[in-house]
Amino acid sequence: MKHEPYVLDSQRRAAVLEALRRLCSHRGWRLIAAHVRSSHVHFVVSAHTAPERVLRDVKANASRTLDRTGLDSPARRRWTYHGSTRYLWEDEHVGAAIHYVVREQGEPMAVWENPEGLH
Repeated sequence: MKHEPYVLDSQRRAAVLEALRRLCSHRGWRLIAAHVRSSHVHFVVSAHTAPERVLRDVKANASRTLDRTGLDSPARRRWTYHGSTRYLWEDEHVGAAIHYVVREQGEPMAVWENPEGLH
């Protein structure tokens, strides 16, 4: 590691969550659930694009948002090279992912769940 582990405090978590919501709205993706933790982010998105592209775009947009806060140097590395991405084809799998993201991450931090649920 070239940098100390990156920690998202409450201000940074809120900024990342808002950046995720704005990006999904802008791209026409449906954000279903998100939980921004102090060391990582979980989210469930419905998009007509590959999950790897969604992940790359989310990381880039979150980084730009954090850069604009002035809390970190723009040179600060925040994210791992990749991350876990999955296709969820069945409603039950999406429901399980929502439950995991929103309710199984420990103490809630910056959490968002689509009030419309799966549909």
